[in-house]
Amino acid sequence: MEEVIGVIEDVHENGLEKKPPETVYWPTMMSDIFGPTGLDAIRTVTFAIRSGRTGTEGFLNQVRQAVWSVNASLPVASTRTLQEVYDRSIARTSFTLVMLGIAGVLALLLGIIGIYGVIAYAVSQRRREIGIRLALGAPQSELRRMFMRYALMLAGIGVAIGLVAAASLTRLMSSLLFGIAPTDPVTYAAVPLVLLAAAALASYLPARRAAAVDPVETLKAE
Repeated sequence: MEEVIGVIEDVHENGLEKKPPETVYWPTMMSDIFGPTGLDAIRTVTFAIRSGRTGTEGFLNQVRQAVWSVNASLPVASTRTLQEVYDRSIARTSFTLVMLGIAGVLALLLGIIGIYGVIAYAVSQRRREIGIRLALGAPQSELRRMFMRYALMLAGIGVAIGLVAAASLTRLMSSLLFGIAPTDPVTYAAVPLVLLAAAALASYLPARRAAAVDPVETLKAE
């Protein structure tokens, strides 16, 4: 009967997005306890060394010399920093998330351009109305708010549709997430605020242009 010394936490050695494998650690110097037809255990030794000079060639040479001073025939292979191990384990996930991030930024820029174009077109189509409002004493600030409210209404409809679509597609994204739930409330609250702020920014210039319309020139043109 074998004695269990302890139980450690899950080790994601195949990547953060994959389920930790079931692993058993055997003593390094243990003889073959399973017999000639039993299980085959890997007889390698891994040392984890903490140092402020990690990754430097001088430090690696000192590690090799320390090992060879005990046994000159032992090979020192796969010397890596913990950062290299971490980066390699999430390389595919990082690449996928970077591509999604680039696509998201491009979508945001296209959305800003689209909102700007819609509001600018609305201003050009309502110049007569704007001139009449100004001639009747409507303050410029009210005209700015009117067009910005229109832009925020469009953005709000788009955000609502996007939230519903995102909630329904969370299963597809769950394999790319680690340490965060697919329906993270902070993310679902922050993203709409960013989109609404972008919509307000995109509508500011057309709204200011609408408020700067000369009512006399506009009515003469009509």
